[in-house]
Amino acid sequence: MLEHLFSHSVVNRLYVGPLEPSLNSFAALLLERGYAGSSVKDKIRFVARFSKWLHHQHLEVNDLNDQLIDKFIKHKGRKGPVRRGDFATLRSLFKHLGCVKPPSHVVNENCIFYRIEKGFEQYLSQERGLSPAALANYIPMVRRFLSDRFSEGTIRIDKLCPRDVTTFLLRYTKTVKRRSAKLMVTSLRAFFRYLRLRGEIATDLAEFIPTVSDWRLSDLPKSLEPQQVECLLSNCDQSSKVGQRDYTILLLLARLGLRAGEIATMTLDDINWDAGELVVCGKGPRKDRLPIPCDVGEALVVYLQHGRPVCSTRRVFIRARAPHQKFSSSVAVCNIVQRALLRADLHPPCKGAHLLRHSLAVHMLRKGASLGEIGEILRHASQNTTEIYTKVDIAALRSLSQPWPGGVA
Repeated sequence: MLEHLFSHSVVNRLYVGPLEPSLNSFAALLLERGYAGSSVKDKIRFVARFSKWLHHQHLEVNDLNDQLIDKFIKHKGRKGPVRRGDFATLRSLFKHLGCVKPPSHVVNENCIFYRIEKGFEQYLSQERGLSPAALANYIPMVRRFLSDRFSEGTIRIDKLCPRDVTTFLLRYTKTVKRRSAKLMVTSLRAFFRYLRLRGEIATDLAEFIPTVSDWRLSDLPKSLEPQQVECLLSNCDQSSKVGQRDYTILLLLARLGLRAGEIATMTLDDINWDAGELVVCGKGPRKDRLPIPCDVGEALVVYLQHGRPVCSTRRVFIRARAPHQKFSSSVAVCNIVQRALLRADLHPPCKGAHLLRHSLAVHMLRKGASLGEIGEILRHASQNTTEIYTKVDIAALRSLSQPWPGGVA
């Protein structure tokens, strides 16, 4: 592999140190992930320098760890500039070699941290039916609470008391936004109910968790007018691969009201071309089937045939730049919406992917759709969630308004 990228004399200089046997396979991996030849050459040279440094330090592949990355980056910084992608290159190399180690608090399966988190994770997944994405939110919150409470000494779950919970939450909520505070409260309530169910604690500490203030229906749903949505779509450059991808994503948001996470996790197997349906994996284990509108179907076909990079993942939407792989999270979809709003010179107060979901609901309501129909399209689990859109139905609200006392009837 390296012989196709470098001259024979350069290849001989690269083959030094304990990473020598892995250079060819790592180069092949980088090319498979869509990196340009010049980028692959730069990364291989960097890995070769790392291998030579390991050789001088009398270290082998089995000695690799995160601390070595930091140590080598500092060493390289003294010799010259450190490039932006150097750290990511070594992390990819470690993963390729199977040297990525789990965090220290879960290395030992006998560790009480590991057993508590693993048991809680199984409870959420098997008994509560939470999705892996939800688990990724809940577990770190519980870990933070336990690390804070038992930072010194042995973990004694049975010694937890209401004061521990309220003290931690009052301190934590002062440093984060309301959304993070609500997630912490929700996570700890589920955790304490799990502990009570298992008999780990005698008192249901979930009852002592304060509620984060959040006045329901206090705000109007932020939305765009139909002509603004069309302006947003028309400003995508569909002649480019990135523009075609972004246009398809925006169409799915605008026509079907999908959530950002639902788009990020969509797979090729979710598209039923014969039936003209799209399987949407919503919150938890819920799966819904939605008809694919004609313009959405056409955009998907063009993107999959001409815009989607060749890669092994089954996810529909792929990073445009190497490495060609799935979106890391729903944030990537929100970023696409934000960039589209800037191109269209639109500046609404809300700039996330949910803006188009709200816009669809408001447009349906103004066209005469019932709340039940809107809730069905948006796949709300409860009709109470759909009630917020009653506030934008000005005509219906005007008919319910009463004359001001002392004013003209």
